[in-house]
Amino acid sequence: MIPYRAFPHTFLPPRFLLPRGAYSSMSLDIEQVQRIARLARIEISPDEAATARDQLNGIFGLIETMQAVDTTGVTPMAHAVDVVQRLRADAVTEQNRREAFQAVAPETEAGLYLVPKVIE
Repeated sequence: MIPYRAFPHTFLPPRFLLPRGAYSSMSLDIEQVQRIARLARIEISPDEAATARDQLNGIFGLIETMQAVDTTGVTPMAHAVDVVQRLRADAVTEQNRREAFQAVAPETEAGLYLVPKVIE
């Protein structure tokens, strides 16, 4: 991982990596998108850079909206709906047919199947 101080001051990390309140409204410009693409070794045309900039700025706006919501006192959840799995009873439903299966096997020993050695 490259420390943040290794980047020039013109590159800003995404807001969601910073503590709440430690950033102002963020938006990327074309040069920053092209620099990110170059760092990621992605070839990107100017039209694609403009589209990516708009999409990234939309994502940053959504993150800003979500971070503005007061979540104090809200218990974290694993799922949005309180889901409970219905489990079947753990009961044996088939007979033990091990001896019948091993009776037709070429070789067995102590209840185990013997197979030819494949690695020498």
